[in-house]
Amino acid sequence: MNLSKVFLYAEVQVSVPFSQLDWHSVNAEMKKEKGLLRKTWLSGVNTNTVGGFYEFDSVENARAYAEGFLAQTAKHVGGSLTVKLFDGDVVAQASRDMKSPHYS
Repeated sequence: MNLSKVFLYAEVQVSVPFSQLDWHSVNAEMKKEKGLLRKTWLSGVNTNTVGGFYEFDSVENARAYAEGFLAQTAKHVGGSLTVKLFDGDVVAQASRDMKSPHYS
């Protein structure tokens, strides 16, 4: 599948306050992942779930990230992982109208 924009949403169902996570080491490991273009950290309101919204250069790299890094991280913290992969081309015009940083 060849898309010009590939987005991945992930959430780990584990109650860990965002302030208690070592994001410096997580960021360092994430930067090693092939095809990761940008990320936005997310933390669940009143649930302390952790996750993010990520942009990748290909569906293959996004899937490898979900099945590798994210799955291993969820297992390590004892959480359940939810992942959704999105075709960024479908939302291109609406995203440009909203001045999304993912579309120039």
